[in-house]
Amino acid sequence: MADMESFREAVTSWAAGGTGDSARELAARLSVRAVVLLEGPSDAAAISALAARRGRNLADEGVCVLSMGGAMSVGRFAHLLGPPGLGLRLTGLCDEAERRYYARALERAGAPHPGFFVCAADLEDELIRALGATRVEELVRVEGDLRALKTFLRQPAQQDRTSQQQLRRFFGTKKGRKIHYGRVLVEALDPDRVPAPLDDLLTSL
Repeated sequence: MADMESFREAVTSWAAGGTGDSARELAARLSVRAVVLLEGPSDAAAISALAARRGRNLADEGVCVLSMGGAMSVGRFAHLLGPPGLGLRLTGLCDEAERRYYARALERAGAPHPGFFVCAADLEDELIRALGATRVEELVRVEGDLRALKTFLRQPAQQDRTSQQQLRRFFGTKKGRKIHYGRVLVEALDPDRVPAPLDDLLTSL
């Protein structure tokens, strides 16, 4: 049975050089209306976790949450999924440092870019600031990673960084850790402390 994961796989294959026939067929069958373009799977985990907290099933709403495998892929995906391709509404998150790159890529694809929401550094940074370093460290302890964090903090390169910077770096030191904490940090947020880019993105869908 076709589902949104099948559509994601078809789009990824298309972006890698395959044909778009399967993606077109699935977009129609699943009534896909919008695609949330995200740099990586940790962002996708955070979006999905927040949607679940708010009682929403984005796939059932015709929204595909798509990890592009890197910010530099936005132009290719925008061309395939936006006006030149499937004609779907495009939205997503980007980092401040990449805002102009996203704007140019979306403009080339004829896709409006005000629908993209900007994180100051990245989404992990937004979540850590919203929760506070002390709360994030407590979550790391609960998740069984406190020893790994303490070992990481003893590295000379970490001595001159703030607690927030250290935690952000720590989440990227092991495969799968950013994805795991993308969900954990979102689930720990107070409803009124959701970072604006994340809140605004979900509200817009």
